[in-house]
Amino acid sequence: MLQNLSIRNFIIVDHIDLHFKSGFTVLTGETGAGKSILIDALELVLGRRADTSQIRYGCKRAEITAQFSVNTIPALQEWLVENALEDETGICLLRKIMESGGRSRNFINGHPATLQQLRTVGEWLVDIHGQHAHQLLMHGHKQCELLDAWAGESDLAREVASAYRHWQDLCQQRLAWEQHSEQNLQEHETLTWQLQELTALNFSLEEWENLQIEHNRLTHTASLLETAQFSLESLSENETAVLTQLSTVLTRLNSLTDIDNTLEPLCSQLQSAQIQLQEIVYELKRYQQHLDIDPRRLQETETRIAAIHGTARKYRIMPEILPDLLETTRQRLESLGNAASGEALMKAEKSARNNFENLAARLSQARQHAADQLSGLVTETMQTLAMAGGRFNVALIPIPSGNLHGMEQIEFQVSAHRDLPLRPLNKVASGGELSRISLAIQVITSKAGTVPTLIFDEVDTGIGGRIAAIVGKLLQQLGKTRQVMSITHLPQVAARGDHHWRVSKTSGTEDEQLPASHISELDAAERTEEIARMLGGENLTAATRQHAAEMLGYDKQNQST
Repeated sequence: MLQNLSIRNFIIVDHIDLHFKSGFTVLTGETGAGKSILIDALELVLGRRADTSQIRYGCKRAEITAQFSVNTIPALQEWLVENALEDETGICLLRKIMESGGRSRNFINGHPATLQQLRTVGEWLVDIHGQHAHQLLMHGHKQCELLDAWAGESDLAREVASAYRHWQDLCQQRLAWEQHSEQNLQEHETLTWQLQELTALNFSLEEWENLQIEHNRLTHTASLLETAQFSLESLSENETAVLTQLSTVLTRLNSLTDIDNTLEPLCSQLQSAQIQLQEIVYELKRYQQHLDIDPRRLQETETRIAAIHGTARKYRIMPEILPDLLETTRQRLESLGNAASGEALMKAEKSARNNFENLAARLSQARQHAADQLSGLVTETMQTLAMAGGRFNVALIPIPSGNLHGMEQIEFQVSAHRDLPLRPLNKVASGGELSRISLAIQVITSKAGTVPTLIFDEVDTGIGGRIAAIVGKLLQQLGKTRQVMSITHLPQVAARGDHHWRVSKTSGTEDEQLPASHISELDAAERTEEIARMLGGENLTAATRQHAAEMLGYDKQNQST
C-alpha cells in the first residue's frame, strides 16, 4: 500500500508531502491545478524514463520519493532479498532524482537501482488506469494484453511471443541460407578467425581499468617517492621538522600548567595532534617502502596496453567495446553454425514451430476460459450502467498461421441493446457507452488482480448523473479490499470517497514568482464546499451547498448500512 509520497521541484510543484490511507481516496480540483502531476510523479518513481523538462523552472534538480508497505506481498519481499534491496521493516522506499544536466538516479531502500528494477517493483505495487484507457481499448493489441492479464497468463503470452520470434528468425535464416549459402560460409571463416583473435587477447574491462591505474602509478613512481620523502623530512627528519617543533611547544606549555590549569585542554589537543602526526609518519614510511621503480613491470604494462589498443584500432572501436564485439561475434558464429547445414536448419525451424504451437495452444485454452468469465461479468455490470439488455463478448478469432500474439485475434464485441447483434467495440460504441464499458472492464479486472494500490485518472470522463453515482459506488466497494485513488471531476464520485484531497494552484507573487500546486486533505465542512463547487461552479448558493451536504450525508448513511 502507498503510504507516503514526497515531491520536490517537479513541474509546478514546489514541495508536497502526502500521507495516504487505505480505502477510497478522491482527488479533485480545477482543471490545470496539477491533479495529474501526481500521477506523472508516481509513474516516474515507478520506472518511467525521466525528462529534464519536468524539473521546475529555475531549479537544479527534482526529487520524488514514494514509500510503500510490502508486508502483504511476499513475492516482492523475496525479490528484494534476492537483489540485496530489502528493508527489514517491511517498507519499500523508492526514490528518483532528476538533475537539470540530464542525469537521473534511482534508489530502492537507499540502494542504487536501475530503471528496470524500478519497473519490476512497480508492477507489484501500483496499477494506474489512465484517463485515455477507454481509447486504448479500441486497439486489438491492448484488448489482447488485458485478456491475458485477466487470465493470469501474461508470462505465458510473453513466452508465446518469444517462441514466435525465434521460429520466424530460424525461418528467415533458412531462407537466407538457401539464397546465400556460399556467402555465409565465407563469413563463417572470417568470424572464426576473428573469434580466435579476440579470445586469445583475453581482454576484460576489469583488467583494462587495473592496467591504466597501474601504468599511471608506475610512470609517476619517481614523483611519488620524492613527495613521500619530502613529507617525511618536513614532518620528522629535518632540523625544523613539524613533530620536533610540536614537541617543543608541548613541553613548554606542560611546564606552565601548574601555573595556569586552563592550558591543560590545549596540551591534551596538542598531544592528540602529535599522536596523529606520528601515525602519519609511520604510514608514509610504509607507503615509501612499497613504492619501487620497476622498469620491467612498466614495460610489461605498456606492451599489454599497446596490444589492446592495436586490436581495438583494427576493428575501429574503443577498447571498452571489445567484450561486446567478442559476444556479438560468438552469437553470429552460432547463428551461422546453425545455418551451415540446410538440413539442420530446417530441423531447428520445425522444432521451433512445434514449440510455438504448443505454447500457443495452452494460451488459447486459458484465453477461452478467461474470455467466457470476463464476458459474463462485464455484461452483468453493464446492466447497472444504464445499458440494460446490453451484452459484451470477448471473441477469439482463429489465425491459422499464428502471429506474435498466438493463434487467434482477440476482439472485444458489444451490443448496446437487446435486439442488436454483437459487433466490434471500436465500430459500435458511442463515447458515453465506451467510457462505461471501459470502466466496467477496469473495475472487474482490478478486483481479480493482486496489486494493492489502484489509481484511476479521470476514467469517469464522458459519464454523469445516475451513472456517475453508480461508478462512485463501484470504486467505493473496490476500496474496501484495495487502496483505491481516483482523480475525478464528478461530484457523485467524489462524494463516495472515504478520504478527499483537493488540488489547487496558486499564481506567482512578488515573493514567489512561479505558480505552484498545493494539495490538502478536506474536513467535513471543506468537503461540502468542494462538492458544492463541483456541482455549481464558482457562484455557490445555499441550494448547491445544501445539495452537496445531502449527497455527503446520504453517502455516509449508505456506508454505515
